[in-house]
Amino acid sequence: MSTSTQLSYGLLALTLILSGLLHLGGPLLVAFFSFFALRKLFALTKRKWLALVLFVLMVAGLASAAAYLIRVAVRALPEMAEKSIPSASAWAEARNIELPFTDFDTLRDFIVETAKEQAQYLQNVAHVAGSTTKLLLFTLIAIVAAASLFLKGGLDLYRDTHPIKNNLYSIFSDEVTTRFRDFYRSFATVMGAQILISLINTVLTAIFVLAAGLPNRALMIAVTFLCGLVPIVGNLVSNTIIVCVALTVSLKLGIAGLVFLIVIHKLEYFLNSKIIGQWIRNPVWLTLIGLVIGERLMGIPGLVLAPVVLNYIRVEMLKVEVPPRAKAPMSQLETPENVEQSSS
Repeated sequence: MSTSTQLSYGLLALTLILSGLLHLGGPLLVAFFSFFALRKLFALTKRKWLALVLFVLMVAGLASAAAYLIRVAVRALPEMAEKSIPSASAWAEARNIELPFTDFDTLRDFIVETAKEQAQYLQNVAHVAGSTTKLLLFTLIAIVAAASLFLKGGLDLYRDTHPIKNNLYSIFSDEVTTRFRDFYRSFATVMGAQILISLINTVLTAIFVLAAGLPNRALMIAVTFLCGLVPIVGNLVSNTIIVCVALTVSLKLGIAGLVFLIVIHKLEYFLNSKIIGQWIRNPVWLTLIGLVIGERLMGIPGLVLAPVVLNYIRVEMLKVEVPPRAKAPMSQLETPENVEQSSS
């Protein structure tokens, strides 16, 4: 392996490490998703300018939808807390269930008030100008960087003007481009599988949400799709949210929702194993370990990028051919005759 190749691997690893240390996992993920969307739109339109226009329209639509869902969530959180927590407390009290505290009524009121205060606190935090501006700025930079890379890829854009053609910068640029291109291919493979899984989960869950007439249906469906982008853990989170919302309507609906979602995901196991087995090819236990490490390093972006890194490492290791070990000469092998002679 040449020095430039080793340095390119080091640069890719350094990029991922710095993204975690500097809390830039979110913008990195936005850049990958933006480039992924641009490539898919280009495959459909066959024209880069048209793909870019459609991408800008898509980003504007997603931003409007996100703002709407945030407003709905902020309004719905206090109402959901006020309905669900007292009903669950009353259900436990009616059945004489022993709880790990002495004053039942006081604790119930405290939980309700705390939930309302936390919801109002989250609403206030959402309007903090500094953090919001920084998040929007980094997101915009990531989107512009992805669009720029889509329009004109590569690092050495003026290769023809160099007096020395076979120079270190050009060779290193080629190696870096190869490393990040291969990493993006792993991202596209993993995200393609995960998006398909999330779409299937969202459609099946939407059937239950619409049939049961749950409140805030649009918010529940959007949360289900977004949570589905996180492997394994995402479905558990979305299911928990939906069951809790169903409990705000009635206990029977909450139990029915729990049973229905369990049945759905039992049916999905076969399909998911096929998708993951054919596309990603990583065992579940390894994915779980990667999710834990990714969450500790980058938070939620680390949960999404962990399977990508695992798949990239696997693909890169498959490219390395290990020469077989040389067989020992027959004279050095332990045959019954040699063993008998040595013992005598």
